[in-house]
Amino acid sequence: MHDLIILILSCALLGCVVGFLAGLLGIGGGLIIVPVLSALLVNFDVVAVEHVLITAIATSLASILFTSTSSALAHHKNNNVPWDIAPWVMTGVGVGALISGFAASLIPEQLLRIIFAISVVFIAARMVLSARNKAVATKAMPSRTLLGAVSALMGGLSGLIGIGGGALIVPLLHYFSVDIKKAIGCAAACGIVIALFGSVGYISAGWQVTDLQHGFAGFVYLPALLGIVITSWFMAPVGAKATHYLPVSTIKKVFAVLLVIIALQMVFS
Repeated sequence: MHDLIILILSCALLGCVVGFLAGLLGIGGGLIIVPVLSALLVNFDVVAVEHVLITAIATSLASILFTSTSSALAHHKNNNVPWDIAPWVMTGVGVGALISGFAASLIPEQLLRIIFAISVVFIAARMVLSARNKAVATKAMPSRTLLGAVSALMGGLSGLIGIGGGALIVPLLHYFSVDIKKAIGCAAACGIVIALFGSVGYISAGWQVTDLQHGFAGFVYLPALLGIVITSWFMAPVGAKATHYLPVSTIKKVFAVLLVIIALQMVFS
């Protein structure tokens, strides 16, 4: 019981950091939750080593369901969700995320680490380059069918590495001439779908595993989820307000370097 309380408190502290950075930098919490929670699960011997990463990813997605809902409601109130294209994008990412939840349990753990690391490095590079590239996209929006298919790939990758998808969906939509605020609003709505369908996949796949301990819903570890959610929900608005006072562009570059270090550490640990 003592170890469980310490684990929940550690996850609550993680939620503070994740929520603040999400509000400050507009990133998905999964980029931080997955590697840190993986280390906590190993340290407290919560789950077998071969299930550590997939448990961290599943729990990350479940936590994003709460934060994305809060963000999407705020964007909807500000008319920043483009409902003319959002249903197609949301359908695509939902299908991709659901498939990823089942597929992840079939992927070797080391390969899953490599996929996560490559994705994180890509996102870190985009984070740095986006601050320098101010060009406005002029590409025409593709057909709804093609948009849904591409979104399915985005949702599948997001579900596979445990992120809400904003880091992938926002640049995709902005490339197709969607206003950046509308793209962020659409990504927030998609985060709900990715988290929901991805979590369903991970929970269903986890039910097939017999050696998971108490406190699990499939691959989702409920005590860790509780700790992350109770603090990240309240810290995101604090991070959003801090954008007016902190050098966000500089912080993005430092954070991008940190992401690369974390990614490499996950591969070679």
